[in-house]
Amino acid sequence: MESFLKEHRGGESVLDLSPRSTVGGGVEDVYGEDRACEDQLVTPWTVSVASGYTMLRDPRHNKGLAFTEKERDAHYLRGLLPPAVISQELQEKKLMHSLRQYEVPLHKYVAMMELEERNERLFYKLLIDNVEELLPIVYTPIVGEACQKYGSIFKRPQGLYISLKEKGKILEVLRNWPERGIQVIVVTDGERILGLGDLGCQGMGIPVGKLALYTALGGVRPSACLPITIDVGTNNEQLLKDEFYIGLRQRRATGKEYYDLLHEFMTAVKQNYGEKVLVQFEDFANHNAFELLAKYGTTHLVFNDDIQGTASVVLAGLVASLKLLGGTLADHTFLFLGAGEVHNSPLFVIIMLVNFRILKP
Repeated sequence: MESFLKEHRGGESVLDLSPRSTVGGGVEDVYGEDRACEDQLVTPWTVSVASGYTMLRDPRHNKGLAFTEKERDAHYLRGLLPPAVISQELQEKKLMHSLRQYEVPLHKYVAMMELEERNERLFYKLLIDNVEELLPIVYTPIVGEACQKYGSIFKRPQGLYISLKEKGKILEVLRNWPERGIQVIVVTDGERILGLGDLGCQGMGIPVGKLALYTALGGVRPSACLPITIDVGTNNEQLLKDEFYIGLRQRRATGKEYYDLLHEFMTAVKQNYGEKVLVQFEDFANHNAFELLAKYGTTHLVFNDDIQGTASVVLAGLVASLKLLGGTLADHTFLFLGAGEVHNSPLFVIIMLVNFRILKP
């Protein structure tokens, strides 16, 4: 396959492209289309060669009516599409008009997820070009309601589901994922989804939404992102009784059983994807979140947005404000409402910085 790709790309394979290629003036292009032209026989944004009906059914490849005349000939699409050729800009205009007709925000979320499942590039174009309007739809706050009702709106699996049933076989499960060049994994166990509590397996909406931001705002290719939910059960009685619940119907595992599964997962991730893959712990309960960071912080590339991300942003804002207020952090009093990860972590880094500056010779 690689030799075939090189033959049609002047000796360079798609495999050789940087995962953060740019277009023209430096705008991140997550599909590497800066080198694409209509005369290419190989679809430029994918390593695999797809054609015909298969291409139209694969969201990574499908462009709908935006396929050009030459692309329709090269990929055996004649007759599989209406004859009109329209631009991606017109597709975007049409879809944004349709989205704005929905009065219920959750319906907008479902429409965006359906778009991602049939035309990935158009999904990200909409999100990038209309980020202020669509960010609250694909992530907070609407993703919270989507997680609560995930079983009812579930149509097609997104990401990997690893449950207690897969104990001892997690490496095999990771290898079931079709992409190999994973750079970022966002994983949750669903125990503390936003401010909504234990949503179990239905917390998958969070990793999916967070990784959409990695692509739209961070320029990471969608194929390099992997959302994962670790299902160890749920203590949410309402979900356990819900006939549409998609997760394990049992009480949440704790202690050794829980940490053994997480350790197998972390070991398998490193074995399958290497040491450079980033694992972001997302919406774990307070007691597990700090424990996992402490345990794997020196052996894996790990990150917790609620703990480290929030703390960094809050501390940066406070330090910057001192330029206007004057004085030092030690001169001010800070009030924290609540005692979760989001509140404790800024408190810790503020104390650390105050102590550092006091003790600094």
